[in-house]
Amino acid sequence: MSDLILKRLQEIVGVENVVSDPLSKIVYGSDSSVHSSPADYIVRPLYIEHIQQVLKFANSKRIPVVPRGSGSGMSGHAVPIDGGIVLDMKQMNKIVEINPENLYCRVQPGVIDDRLNEKLAKHKLFYPPAPASSNIATIGGEISTNASGIRSVKYGATRDYVLGLKVVLANGDLVNLGTVTPVESSGYQIHRLIVGSEGTLAVIVEATLKLIPIPKFRCLGICSFKRLSDAGDSISAIISAGLRPSMLELMDNIAIKAVNSSLDLGLPDVEAIIFFEADGMVKEEVDYQIDGIEDRCLANHGFSLETSYDPKQRAKLYLGRKKLFPSLSRYKDGYVCTSLADDMGIPYTKMAECAEMIHKISNKYGLIMSAYGHCGSGCMHTKILFDPNDEYKWLDAENAVEEIYSYVREIGGTTSAEHGVALSKAQAFKEEKKDSLELMRSIKKAFDPNGILNPHKLQDAPSRWIDATAIRYGKENFR
Repeated sequence: MSDLILKRLQEIVGVENVVSDPLSKIVYGSDSSVHSSPADYIVRPLYIEHIQQVLKFANSKRIPVVPRGSGSGMSGHAVPIDGGIVLDMKQMNKIVEINPENLYCRVQPGVIDDRLNEKLAKHKLFYPPAPASSNIATIGGEISTNASGIRSVKYGATRDYVLGLKVVLANGDLVNLGTVTPVESSGYQIHRLIVGSEGTLAVIVEATLKLIPIPKFRCLGICSFKRLSDAGDSISAIISAGLRPSMLELMDNIAIKAVNSSLDLGLPDVEAIIFFEADGMVKEEVDYQIDGIEDRCLANHGFSLETSYDPKQRAKLYLGRKKLFPSLSRYKDGYVCTSLADDMGIPYTKMAECAEMIHKISNKYGLIMSAYGHCGSGCMHTKILFDPNDEYKWLDAENAVEEIYSYVREIGGTTSAEHGVALSKAQAFKEEKKDSLELMRSIKKAFDPNGILNPHKLQDAPSRWIDATAIRYGKENFR
């Protein structure tokens, strides 16, 4: 049977665009999460018609299909639990249209975020949601997870910029959703439902995206705090005052030590640092925003304030935050930096308390955990560092994740602010959304009756992330 499947896939997309060697199966069986499960076939479509034929065939044979961009997802989105076909979408990477007059563009799903913004810059436009992985992340992947990034505090997330989509359903049908107009009030907003669906409802083959003029002025600043609670009070004061920073980022002491050790930046050894930015078309407006942010920081015992409009100086000031994730990966020899409970949505007034709770829980289980993130949009990041060869530490990590998410629910937070759910966060997600899980399953069945699209994710994922797949760190199958 496998030979017949391979032959049919080769007939559809060409022999050179189907891969099934053992090494590729392993590589395409993991992403940036802790999870790993080998693929059976890697298919690299070039055209919409390829995807239609692949899905029609797969649907008839009940073969799972997992769409994949660059594999930068941190929760196991592109991991093929049941094997089957991994659709590598990177070759569908054309920018179909840039329409500066109407402020939109049309792109294929394999377009890299940074490459798109490089092209848009020639028209003095940009696509704002860019996550930290924008140098490799594809637009299709960002749409699938409703990604956002450092400027989400002002500009929002991916869903706010998707005007329309072309998608292929599980049965191979091509469907046009949405519009090119900035507003729409015609029936169900199905294209907005596809955003954040993590490849479980349809395969995205083209996106129409809203664009924004590039601000003429941008000023970035940094402020230190001896107490984490003071940084948290500053965040609340900035947002509640109606100020509109284009960036508002928090780093705790673990994060500060990580970047100092890795990059020798000489950041102050304090409990917290806030990075902030304002942008706009008029300098006086940017000055007003920066002055307002500085006033709130100083009123809450902030010190060592530094700001700059100069691009080189801005880059220097922001380097510690920009390089934080790779710095955490090198924090301690023999440790890995895992993305498990890593992007909770938190009320503004609870940001500092959440960071302190993360530290308390990490100390309880003998783990290293940093608290940082896009505090201006209520997104708290953390990474869990430990020895992956110690099976008991994996169980400690599981318990820590459960306690963190229990706290998040208690304060009215949400499981994922920007990275999505997939496998790693399914346990917490299913607890949070327990009243609507059956409704979600009904929607899934309407789009994909045979359940072939990215099965066992979101509401249908295993309840324990640690049991979902093999773990790609440390001892194989340690359980």
